[in-house]
Amino acid sequence: QVQPVESGGGLVQAGDSMRLSCKASGRLFSTYAMGWFRQAPGKEREFVAAIAWLARNTDYADSVKGRFTISRDNAKDTVYLQMNSLKPEDTANYYCAADVRLGVLSRDYAYWGQGTQVTVSS
Repeated sequence: QVQPVESGGGLVQAGDSMRLSCKASGRLFSTYAMGWFRQAPGKEREFVAAIAWLARNTDYADSVKGRFTISRDNAKDTVYLQMNSLKPEDTANYYCAADVRLGVLSRDYAYWGQGTQVTVSS
């Protein structure tokens, strides 16, 4: 079992970059797949990116491909989301999630963080 905790959100301007971090407490972090999801006001939670436990496999939503990069440092029990060329439509609460298998749906993940707000101004 792991407990993800996100950090790194804030307010930026369109075109800027930001890196989110998610540190997962608990044992055997390196054996878990990690995902990032986001939820904007009035919208459903949507998949952003995911990375397998050995980091050999990654997956991205079409809306962020080429702009966002997910990575992980198993020695630090941390997964990152590097976000470049941010757009106002990227504004959302970003959540980190963990589970034993890589997935792109919210229901694929059993363990969730509390979220961190990202706001991109135009």
